[in-house]
Amino acid sequence: MPTEILPLFVYGSLRSGFQHPAYAYISRYFTLLGTATAQGELYDMGEYPAAIPSTGEKLITGELYAIQREEEFSWAIGQLDDYEGINGEPDEPQLYRRDKTTVHLNGQSVEAWIYWFNGSVEGKPKIDCGDLLLYMQQQKKS
Repeated sequence: MPTEILPLFVYGSLRSGFQHPAYAYISRYFTLLGTATAQGELYDMGEYPAAIPSTGEKLITGELYAIQREEEFSWAIGQLDDYEGINGEPDEPQLYRRDKTTVHLNGQSVEAWIYWFNGSVEGKPKIDCGDLLLYMQQQKKS
């Protein structure tokens, strides 16, 4: 079944501000539409962030990307699925799942793909501001 072509919402290492090697990949295939928000909660897992959906008022800040060439979408999103560990070995825990969510960009609501965390966030620090870059800047100051 082909994957539906939707924009991609990212909130962690795939954001432009991180200059992570994975961002070089994403910027080759996707175009930044802008800073956006999605309803959910963000947690600090140590090495990476974890977003979980929520029904409350909490928002996650991230970036919304559109594929540059639609014919490359299935391949490009498949590479990101691999990066996020979605297509791991059967005996490995699947840390993330790709799902559809509503994202808000410039006052408009759009449906987009997001990688939700698939494990437990119990006992992990919540990132109350919902913005991983801002949170990391605050951590450096303290």
